[in-house]
Amino acid sequence: MDTIASLFSFITTPVSWVIVQFHKVYGALFGADTGWAWGLSIVSLVILIRICLIPLFVKQIKATRAMQTLQPEMKKIQERYKNDKQRQSEEMMKLYKETGTNPLSSCLPILAQSPFFFALYHVLNSIANNDTIGVINESLLESAQKAHIFGAPLAATFTDTAAEATALDASITTVRIVTAIMIVLMSASQFYTQRQLMTKNVDTTVKTPFMQQQKMLMYIFPIMFAVFGINFPVGVLVYWLTTNVWTMGQQMYVIHNNPTPGSKAQAAYLERLFKHVTRHGKTRNRRERAIVKAIVVKGRDRNEYERKFITGLGKEGLAAQSDGTVVKSEASTVAVAEDGTPATPKRQQPKRQTKAQRQSGTTKTADDVEPKNEPTSLTKSDEPEDAKPAPAAKKTAPKSGTGGRSKAQSGQRKGQQRPKSPSKK
Repeated sequence: MDTIASLFSFITTPVSWVIVQFHKVYGALFGADTGWAWGLSIVSLVILIRICLIPLFVKQIKATRAMQTLQPEMKKIQERYKNDKQRQSEEMMKLYKETGTNPLSSCLPILAQSPFFFALYHVLNSIANNDTIGVINESLLESAQKAHIFGAPLAATFTDTAAEATALDASITTVRIVTAIMIVLMSASQFYTQRQLMTKNVDTTVKTPFMQQQKMLMYIFPIMFAVFGINFPVGVLVYWLTTNVWTMGQQMYVIHNNPTPGSKAQAAYLERLFKHVTRHGKTRNRRERAIVKAIVVKGRDRNEYERKFITGLGKEGLAAQSDGTVVKSEASTVAVAEDGTPATPKRQQPKRQTKAQRQSGTTKTADDVEPKNEPTSLTKSDEPEDAKPAPAAKKTAPKSGTGGRSKAQSGQRKGQQRPKSPSKK
C-alpha cells in the first residue's frame, strides 16, 4: 500500500481536499459526523470528475463508432493475413493511421478515472487504519470514522472480521448486508449499461468479431466487479456505484438523442423524428438538422432506416434539404425511390400482336392511324354510285400448312388497302 500511496500521492491530496470542501457544505446541513455528509461528499466528487470527463466521453463515442465502421476492413485483413500475424498487425496499424482511429480512445474515460479511484481507495483505507492523509487531519479523521451509511462505516469491507467491524463501532452482519447489496447494484448497473449498448446502439448490419468481444465483456465486467468488490471499502463502493449510474444515464441520453447509424436506437429515433416533422413540417433544433443533413449527404449509401425515413417524407409531400431543413415538396405525388430520389416512370413496351392479327393485317399500328388534323372532303362526289369502282373481292386466307403468311402481290402494300377516291373530271 505504501507503493500505491507514493505513486498516487500527487492526486491523493487534491482528492482529499475536494472531499473536505464538500463535507463542509453537507456537514452544515446534515451534521459533520453523519454518513449523509460524508457519503454525499463522495457522490459529489464523482459528479465533479464525470463532468470534467465529458469531452473524453464524447471522444470515446466517436472512437467506438469509428471502430464499428472499420470492422469489415479489419475482418478482410485478418482473413488475408491469417497465417502472418506480423503482417496482420502492420496492416491494422496502417488502417488506423489512414482513418485517424485510435482503439485506445474507447477506454479513455476508464483510464482517466483510475487515478481518482485509487486515490479515494487509499484515503478511505487510511481512515480505516486511523492514519491522517492529505488535508484530512485528526478531527476530520475522527469524524469520518464515526460516519455510517445505513449502519456500515465508510472504511468497512465485506471481508472484515467481527473484531474489525466492532472497532469501527458497527455490526459485522450489517456491514456484510450493506456491502453485498451495494456490490450487487454495482454489478447490475455495469451489466445493464453494457447490455443497453449491445442491444440498442450497435449497427446490426455488420457482424464482426468485435461484436462478439463486446458481448463477452458484457458478462466479464460485472463478474470482475463482484469479485473485487468484496475488498472495496463502503466509501469506494459508493463511488463506483455512483459512477456506474452516471455512465448508464449518460449513455441512455446519447442512445436516445444521437444513436449509432444502422442500430435499433436509430430506427426508433427516426420514427419519432418522422412523426414530429410530418406534424409540424420542420425540424426542431440544430441537432435534428445535423442528423437530417447527414442522411441526405449519404445519398445511395443510406441504410434501411434512413431510406424509410426519406421515402416517408416524400409520400407526405415533404423533402429533406442538404442543409438539414425539411420543406414542402412542389410535387407531393411524385413517386419516390428507395434511396429517396424521385423515381423515373417505367418505359412501357408495345403490346405484342397475335399470329392471327399479323397474318390478317387488321391491327393498325400507330403509324397507320390517320392524323386527326388531316383534311377530309365533306362534299359528296358528283359521280353516280355505279361509276364508283367495285370493292375488291376478299382474298381467301391461305390454307394451313401451305407456308405461313401470304405474300403481298407485286405493286401492293401489305395489309388492308384503302379504296382510292375517284378523280374529278
